[in-house]
Amino acid sequence: MPEGIEVELYRRAALVALGRPIASVRIPVAAYVRGGSDRREIEARLVGEGFTGARRRGKLLLLDSPGAVLGLRFGMTGRLIVDGAAPVERLEYASDRDDRAWDRLVVTFGDGGTLRVRDQRRLGSVELDPDEGALGVDAFEVQGSQLASILATSSRPLKARLLDQARIAGLGNLLVDEILWRASLDPRRPASSLTSPERRRLLRHLRATLDELLRRGGSHTGDLQEQRHRDGVCPRDGAPMKRHRVGGRTTYACSVHQRAQD
Repeated sequence: MPEGIEVELYRRAALVALGRPIASVRIPVAAYVRGGSDRREIEARLVGEGFTGARRRGKLLLLDSPGAVLGLRFGMTGRLIVDGAAPVERLEYASDRDDRAWDRLVVTFGDGGTLRVRDQRRLGSVELDPDEGALGVDAFEVQGSQLASILATSSRPLKARLLDQARIAGLGNLLVDEILWRASLDPRRPASSLTSPERRRLLRHLRATLDELLRRGGSHTGDLQEQRHRDGVCPRDGAPMKRHRVGGRTTYACSVHQRAQD
């Protein structure tokens, strides 16, 4: 968290910041800047300009300006707040507190409004002109032939492959668990082991899950979410949920309808 859904909501919220002259840029912690630039360079290239576009590639929010592209990554607890309004009020792994001491980027516009990144755990980052080519196809745009190629060339566990941002950008832990649960696929299976019908089923549920959870307002709104714990039961068939470690991430899967192939 945030995953591609949250960052898409952030992108939409950032549209109201376009075309407004930037009066100041404040980044309280120098280490929050990544990619070889520093706070002074960001300020020099943005102040006096205005954002002309808001784009998203996976979990990366891109704010275009005449002098630079500002890339924002939100880690596990980062939220975008524009003019005091947050499109996502709650993140799964963040505190319920809303503390201005957690502001890692504050862009103030000439009209007095602000664009802020509020990040409790400081795992996100700000970067000038990030390498967009390092990211794979956006999860909202992946096509069947692309998914087939991504899976067929890897013996890694299915979930780990779907989490690889260099292959498919925008899927995170919650979304992948929800998608695989809906698609009745074991997250531990080798990605290359999926048959053509299984890949088509996976793509269908990937698209439907993204669309549905975007309408609901977040990656944490999936049907599986409340049962992602040790004593959870499958919302579909009442079987025990199993807890695994896949690709370094805590993973939940139904012990019945997501059972691995023999």
